[in-house]
Amino acid sequence: MTTTGDKILDKALSKIGEKSLFTKELENALERNEVDLVVHSLKDLPTTLPPGFTIGAVLKRENPHDAVVLHPKNLGKTLDTLPENSVIGTSSLRRAAQLKRRFPNLDFKDIRGNLNTRLKKLDEKEDFAAIILAAAGLRRMGWESRISQILGPEDCMYAVGQGALAVEVRARDIDILEMVSVLHDSDTVLRCIAERAFLKHLEGGCSVPVAVHTEVKDSQLYLTGAVFSLDGSDSLKETMQISIAAADKSPEDVDEQAQRVGVTASKISGEAQDNAEQLGINLAKLLLSKGAMEILTVTRQLNDAR
Repeated sequence: MTTTGDKILDKALSKIGEKSLFTKELENALERNEVDLVVHSLKDLPTTLPPGFTIGAVLKRENPHDAVVLHPKNLGKTLDTLPENSVIGTSSLRRAAQLKRRFPNLDFKDIRGNLNTRLKKLDEKEDFAAIILAAAGLRRMGWESRISQILGPEDCMYAVGQGALAVEVRARDIDILEMVSVLHDSDTVLRCIAERAFLKHLEGGCSVPVAVHTEVKDSQLYLTGAVFSLDGSDSLKETMQISIAAADKSPEDVDEQAQRVGVTASKISGEAQDNAEQLGINLAKLLLSKGAMEILTVTRQLNDAR
């Protein structure tokens, strides 16, 4: 199936203004009972799903970080060692904002298309010295050899849900929900619930630079979240943590009310899920109290005016 996001290739994603760019057509097929489940990149799914749908499985996360893919003539270099004013291609406001801040000597420009198209634009023309792509997508396509550099959180934090695959189903289909629930990866589910709750409470989307980094360690879930201005000059970043140790509670019954930011995971501790969701909300509230909404409002206005 082809989605709106696949078809519109002459505009930056942040300028199209459609929340379900890569999901709407697939959800229409699900609603018409033409298919029983749909597999998405979780980062493409809005934090609020249409009524009647739920995420029935979140698979073990691939590497969520962004990767640098160099033009063949620049092999062996990194973003640190590329010549001044080298042009870097990215379709993401989030990546551009962080990397402009970290590498002010480089020039960042939009590049659209699927992975094949972007790699072709990089290799066959001299327009870009490098492009930035999700490492997970390159690895899933078998193109890991094209990765020249993985960007750590100190350079570029990732998008909410990046690297995770999600299985979307009809919320009323208990048998399908039960079938796909075995695919859930507990740590990934809890990390992504926290990330999605953070984004939802900020009212963010692809039109604003919002970035995250999560980690599970010793039954603690750590969430770092940040918002940026378009050029990265203004930003807010904070980290919070919460316990996700499982309590002695029976698994929840499978029902639509058990959703947390669109995710149904009845076999994972409800208390841990609630804590993960609360962590995301609390971190968003902290950033909002420090002026995040002002940064995001100005960013949206500037992006709309571009």
